[in-house]
Amino acid sequence: MARNFQDAPSGDPRYPERKPDWLKVRLPSGKNYVQLRDLMRSKGLHTVCEEARCPNIAECWSNSTATFMILGDTCTRSCAFCAVTTGRPLAVDPFEPGKVARAVKQMGLSHVVVTSVDRDDLPDGGSTLFAQTIRAIRDVNPSARVEVLIPDFKGDAAALATVLEARPHILNHNVETVPRLYPSVRPQAKYPRSLELLRRARALGQGVLVKSGMMLGLGEEHEEIIATLADLRSAGTDIVTIGQYLRPSRRHHPLVRYYSPEEFAEYRRLAMAMGFGHVESGPLVRSSYHAHAQVPATTPG
Repeated sequence: MARNFQDAPSGDPRYPERKPDWLKVRLPSGKNYVQLRDLMRSKGLHTVCEEARCPNIAECWSNSTATFMILGDTCTRSCAFCAVTTGRPLAVDPFEPGKVARAVKQMGLSHVVVTSVDRDDLPDGGSTLFAQTIRAIRDVNPSARVEVLIPDFKGDAAALATVLEARPHILNHNVETVPRLYPSVRPQAKYPRSLELLRRARALGQGVLVKSGMMLGLGEEHEEIIATLADLRSAGTDIVTIGQYLRPSRRHHPLVRYYSPEEFAEYRRLAMAMGFGHVESGPLVRSSYHAHAQVPATTPG
């Protein structure tokens, strides 16, 4: 469970309480949504769409796309922005790669996103299961593009190499926020360690697209956003996502401000000028939002 935070005094303009109109989304519904939800339940699978309370779940699930979350639904870390449960995870399910692969086949997906909770309790951080899942998906659906959103594996280069050897199309690792905010937002992570992972992915993953993302609204300054984007590009990141932080509960990090669609558009313009191959920037953007559309126009490096 995330650490407790003091709620802001009522009326404090630094901590907005009402969502602006551009952040209002419809409730999940529709035939495809129900079928996908039931499919996940029947196979005992988890999605980050549900666990992280993604605002795009209605849109993505209605279009029969989802982000599979392997290695269970309990995280060993307690990031202050995240709604995923923190605690002692259960044992790894060795049959999970096959279950995910069969679900992909049943759904007829052409672009698959696989992520996980942090598993600092495992010697390899869960990298072996990531690799097995990539290969299992390819076995049943060779034409599907596979994107993985991985943890930092505590800086273990061998764990990263294990994932890259399975040849995902996209290797994604999010820095989430600017370096100054790491102690309060990601206390068990390290900004330099995340950047080093991206650099290694660029060096080792020939032909693999390298991707990262960050949230705005946690208290970062404009200059810090620009500096972080520059760091990501310098590390060899091809694709970057920029979205609005939405506070999951009062136990989580306070929301400092909402950014307007126009501000997100400006950050997209600035990031593209830095040389990123693709930038997805908007209030509702999350790591996997429009992921299927990010590949064709992007060249690794």
